[in-house]
Amino acid sequence: MTANPSQFPAPATPAARPASSPPRQDRAVLWGGILFSAAFTLLIWMLGPRLAAFPHLPDQGATWYYWKLPAPETWARATAWGFYLLHNAAIWAILVLAQRRRTKYGTSLSKYNIAALAVNALFILLHLVQTHVWYDGLAQDVHIFTSQWSVILMLVFIVMMENPRRGMFFGKKAPLPQRTVQFVRKYHGYIFSWAVIYTFWYHPMETTSGHLVGFLYTFLLLLQGSLFFTRVHLNKWWGFALETLVLVHGTLVAIIAANGLWQMFFFGFAGIVVATTMHGLGLPRWVRLSIVGAYSAFALFVYSQIGLAKIHQITWIPLTYYGVVLALALLIGVGLWLVQKIGARLRPARALPDA
Repeated sequence: MTANPSQFPAPATPAARPASSPPRQDRAVLWGGILFSAAFTLLIWMLGPRLAAFPHLPDQGATWYYWKLPAPETWARATAWGFYLLHNAAIWAILVLAQRRRTKYGTSLSKYNIAALAVNALFILLHLVQTHVWYDGLAQDVHIFTSQWSVILMLVFIVMMENPRRGMFFGKKAPLPQRTVQFVRKYHGYIFSWAVIYTFWYHPMETTSGHLVGFLYTFLLLLQGSLFFTRVHLNKWWGFALETLVLVHGTLVAIIAANGLWQMFFFGFAGIVVATTMHGLGLPRWVRLSIVGAYSAFALFVYSQIGLAKIHQITWIPLTYYGVVLALALLIGVGLWLVQKIGARLRPARALPDA
């Protein structure tokens, strides 16, 4: 019996392989921005010997900022404040336009991202030129604590924003008003950009280890701020790295200052990582417990060398940190409530219907 070829199905053809997806634009720009930040930090270090020509007053203690001219100079002041204000205004204008467009999060860069990256790169270059020509930053006119607290406020607002996702204390959420968190989420770009740009223009581009790490950190924060409405802006590991870098910078500055307080800075900021930051990474429970155990053991070992009576120092920074979080949440909540009440009073009463 002759077989009918139609009785047998044709051999299956291999399924076509899906076309390889193009590389993500936001990730490529992130890595390019990290390389740019590292290269520019290296450039600051290489040009450092040129700054030896600028005179300084003798160091006068912990509240004294050493890296400023002995007396204010007109052009130094005008350029530092002028560039700072222009830088801040330009980034805020870009954020306003981007929010009005209601851009959704994606993997491609919008024209607003490109504009923000270009503006930040331009002012980074201008700051280097300004330092080598006039030297002074904003430090000549404002206290050193304003620079430190601008960054602390930014980190505190991050803790508030992330409370619904990762909690505040070992994965447990703090009872922050939802309206307050929504307000911070909506306007955090303006707060963060001000904080970073302010501290960026506070310092001249000096070449101490503290300055170099600080400027590298600032460049990375400016990069993150330029990648708004991209998926990489929300990457939990990238965000964790940015929050944790303050631990490296704060500890290094304390070691350079030789004031015997590096332990307080290291264990204080590491305590925030252990209590809050790491809980947004989705780590297994045993990993988190191991980190807590290692932190506790290392703290006991270090303070056993300098005196266990001083171990209370590790609580100073976390208590301040979380205290500021709760205080700001309360202030913002009260402010929003007052605005709502005042707005309701100012609205014209509805006309009564005719009888």
